Amino acid sequence: MHAGSIARGAMSESPSFPDRLTLIAFSTAVGIGGVNFVAVRYSNRELDPLFGAGTRFGVAALLFLVFMALRGVPFPKGRGLLAAVVYGVLAFTISYALAYWALQELSAGVAAVVFGATPLITILLAAAHRLEPLTRQGLLGAVIVVGGIVVLGNPASGAEVPVARLLAILGAALAASEASVLIKIARPVHQVATNATAMAVGAALLLIVSAATGENWVVPSEEQTWLALSYLAVLGSVGLFGLILFTLGRWTASGVAYMTPLFPVVAMVAGALIAGEAITSNGVIGGAIVLAGVYVGVLHQGTRRHKMVLEEPVPETG
Repeated sequence: MHAGSIARGAMSESPSFPDRLTLIAFSTAVGIGGVNFVAVRYSNRELDPLFGAGTRFGVAALLFLVFMALRGVPFPKGRGLLAAVVYGVLAFTISYALAYWALQELSAGVAAVVFGATPLITILLAAAHRLEPLTRQGLLGAVIVVGGIVVLGNPASGAEVPVARLLAILGAALAASEASVLIKIARPVHQVATNATAMAVGAALLLIVSAATGENWVVPSEEQTWLALSYLAVLGSVGLFGLILFTLGRWTASGVAYMTPLFPVVAMVAGALIAGEAITSNGVIGGAIVLAGVYVGVLHQGTRRHKMVLEEPVPETG
């Protein structure tokens, strides 16, 4: 994808601090994404995880395709098609297969906070791809976020947290981070066409793996399952990933990655209100630390014109 040359353009075109519209999109995505963790747990009660994820993204892909047909949006071709397929494999197949499997045993809050390691992973991946320079402030903010995650995700006394499920969430975060970096490098022409293609690929692969592993394909019988699946397909997929690509087009990949550590705030509140999950003192303290990390890593950059760079940035081209 000629990451070096494209990175120069991306660095010059993506501001380190978002404008008002981008912040609104970012905040809306945070709210939707946080509730997603609770909705997935309801979906998993009746639907096997891979089948549930594949169904969700299949419906979302159809909605995007309908929009494309109504608006005359063409399918991606060439490099844009390749980028959409890779994005679909990483962001929807690998990431969500691992996340749905983990959420069978993890609470919504714990899963959300473990997935909150995404900013640190994205910062390192963006630097490795020479998409963004590695800054002290960005690293400091990400480390503070990880500290908040450790506090917030600390289980109650006597509670058992399955290590394999935690590792699965970390793997999901890694795949999602790489997907965001690569799609930022590729800079797709149309967000709807990219999402339609990526979700169709992700849904197909998830359903293939679901069938191969012997999952049960059933029509939901409970109203809660239908409500959760409808939310996940419409707001949790079409809305969320439309907003993610929108913000990626207007901001840095590492900046957009700070959505994920904010999910726990919404996830724990929604889990308490909807699923009766407890909000602990660790949750409050950890959430405050996470918010501080987001401020240091992203929002505080808006008050500074010069950042301390750890490595020589790629020179801009005129």
